[in-house]
Amino acid sequence: METNRQKKIGGVIQKDLVDILQGEIRKNGISNLVISVSKVLVTSDLGVATVHLSIFPQEKAAETLAAIKSNTPLIKHDLAQRVKMQLRKVPNLTFYIDDSLDYIEKIDKALSQKENPIENRDLLERRRKS
Repeated sequence: METNRQKKIGGVIQKDLVDILQGEIRKNGISNLVISVSKVLVTSDLGVATVHLSIFPQEKAAETLAAIKSNTPLIKHDLAQRVKMQLRKVPNLTFYIDDSLDYIEKIDKALSQKENPIENRDLLERRRKS
């Protein structure tokens, strides 16, 4: 169960991370890439923030995630500069690709066709718990 404090800190981090990542894309002149921060979950001790990213186009997701992970210390530093008045200590950041939109799209496609995954559950792959 997430507390209000965790939600507020997650919201602050999410807003600033969007600005940082979008700014990096613009600064590096990358025009055909969209990154959005779909959710940020902060641990109860406020030590780790799990950041879920939606990256479009999907083909560039793995490459983009690798670049973001390799620049995590710089991103954390930029974030610290922005939130220093609101947070005493910036949590460590871990980045993941949010695949929920793809999952929803697969379900929509499956439902619109004859093979209904709700009736035949073997058609849907097992989804890991997040």
